[in-house]
Amino acid sequence: MWSDLQQFKADFFKALAHPLRIRILELLAEGDKSVNEIQSMLNSEGSAVSQQLSVLRAKNIVVGTKEGKRVIYSLRDPVIIDLLEVARKIFDNHLIDAISMYKELDKNN
Repeated sequence: MWSDLQQFKADFFKALAHPLRIRILELLAEGDKSVNEIQSMLNSEGSAVSQQLSVLRAKNIVVGTKEGKRVIYSLRDPVIIDLLEVARKIFDNHLIDAISMYKELDKNN
């Protein structure tokens, strides 16, 4: 019933469906980082970050490269940066619409 592409998209977006995973991707969009760097930047527990990185790795969204005792994470496909930017633009459009509706309601009261 569903095509392979539709299933891929569903699985891909499911893997993105967590605020911490999105934030990790935003950080990795700025450049490769170790787990410790990500934890520090997020002020988050190591187990939470590791768990979310594991989900992203399992879906081939990020890759980890061993450098000595550290694992450095990076985006598997830099086009993900574009996807995050498009999501930001959609959010901004929704916000603009909500503000416009609020101003219209406020004007009528």
